[in-house]
Amino acid sequence: MEKFDISIVGGGIVGLATAMYALEKYPDKKIGVFEKEDVLAKHQTGNNSGVIHAGIYYQPSSQKAKFCWPGSLLLREFCDKNEINYEMCGKLIVATDESEIERLNNLYERGKQNGVTGLQLIDKEKINEIEPYVDAIKGLWSPNTGIIDYKELTVAYSNIFESKGGTIYRNQEILSINQSRNNLILQTNSQEYETKYLINCAGLFADRVAKMMKLDFDVRIVPFRGEYYTLTNESKKMVNGLIYPVPDPDLPFLGVHFTKRINGEVEAGPNAVMAYSREGYNKFDINLKDMYESFSYPGFWKMVKSNWKTGLTEQYRSLNKLKFVDSLKKLIPTISSKDLNNPGAGVRAQAIDKNGNLLQDFSIVKTENSLHVLSAPSPGATSSLKIAEHLMKEIEI
Repeated sequence: MEKFDISIVGGGIVGLATAMYALEKYPDKKIGVFEKEDVLAKHQTGNNSGVIHAGIYYQPSSQKAKFCWPGSLLLREFCDKNEINYEMCGKLIVATDESEIERLNNLYERGKQNGVTGLQLIDKEKINEIEPYVDAIKGLWSPNTGIIDYKELTVAYSNIFESKGGTIYRNQEILSINQSRNNLILQTNSQEYETKYLINCAGLFADRVAKMMKLDFDVRIVPFRGEYYTLTNESKKMVNGLIYPVPDPDLPFLGVHFTKRINGEVEAGPNAVMAYSREGYNKFDINLKDMYESFSYPGFWKMVKSNWKTGLTEQYRSLNKLKFVDSLKKLIPTISSKDLNNPGAGVRAQAIDKNGNLLQDFSIVKTENSLHVLSAPSPGATSSLKIAEHLMKEIEI
């Protein structure tokens, strides 16, 4: 049986950043990464918006606030050193009516508290210098927000990890975890491995990995699908960078927005609808086990009770393209249905607690021989190196 000092479950961006930092801290230890797919970064990492967030939105006391801005600087430094392409195209958050101005001003103050540099409150004239097609009365400009291909970044992490002696096992799904004296036995779909310490970065399946260790943190992953469209080649000229609405404080998601991608495409969206499979990228993807785990969890029904109106609105927008377009018109009034094509989707691992609360912050739990990243939503990718740094401070082998 192959033995490891540290085993990391999950070959996404957080898992590989952690693996890279673990080997840096413990160069003489045997460290392995276990990924159930045949490629790295297939799910949340490979299907997110590709934004390098600055850290404007988050409560100053939260881990998101503490990790995002420093994490973005670490990420850019890593990319510069390793010649990975990224672009600081900037983000524009806009107030389209008077009722949103106070919230916009609050975002500006919050961003400054979180250490974000370069933020500017701008008027209509300046807005249209940056984004000519936007109709808004006031804006918050963040020049230190950018775009990147997070799959490419994850592969770079993995290359460094492997070049220094780390091992990545693809097509190795963890089926069970059992205690054996002081070590853990990992049973995969093909064989057994032994490890002294486990770090759970399994994303959409993080709660299941924790349960394999007989741990119940009263958190359940409920998948939400974020659906988007791509602007046509003729229409993408309407967007120069990232255009976001002022977020509604009563909603857990940011609202539909325009996102320039590093490949030159522009996406419009996403909405947020419940998925019936943890890997449910299509509207009609169904996994009965995933559905049962969502519907049998009391916290899920408490969440539904608190958010059913929002849920119905999102479902309607999912089924009605014109309703989707109406939401986009709030930012760019001249956008129309013919400007949108190539629908796509990603799936977000939304952690919900027993009281029905949608966990908005990172959730990292420590035991004697394991660390569990139970929730690492956006800006998890931006913060990947900072999260890895934090995890390495939490363990001593």
